[in-house]
Amino acid sequence: MTIAKILTGQATETNQWTNTVDSDNPAVLQKAKNIISSNLYCSLSTCSTEGEPWISPLLFVYDENWNLYWSSAIVSKHSQNIYSNAGKVAIAIYGSPIPEGTGQGLYFTGTATEVESAEVGDVLQTFVA
Repeated sequence: MTIAKILTGQATETNQWTNTVDSDNPAVLQKAKNIISSNLYCSLSTCSTEGEPWISPLLFVYDENWNLYWSSAIVSKHSQNIYSNAGKVAIAIYGSPIPEGTGQGLYFTGTATEVESAEVGDVLQTFVA
């Protein structure tokens, strides 16, 4: 088993989407933190070195610095894609049991790495907290 972490359309007033141009705005950051803290699952997207995409629903937790963590088997397809593709991932976090057109989501890319052995205990505490 491996425990991994990731380091952290057109936006309009009507759809309330936010693009990365607004990523330094404190209100936008708070909105992103609210989305992360109110959801348990994310969709992790990876890609093989041959270009084959793969998406996996995962339970995740986060720390005080908003690093995301999940636990996966080393042999899982997404873990192997992460190992073989320089850790490149994309993640979507959103609440799905709400009426159509009212959802809010967070979509981002980053680099996933295996948690160092010395950190595993602290990360596991985050999972059970």
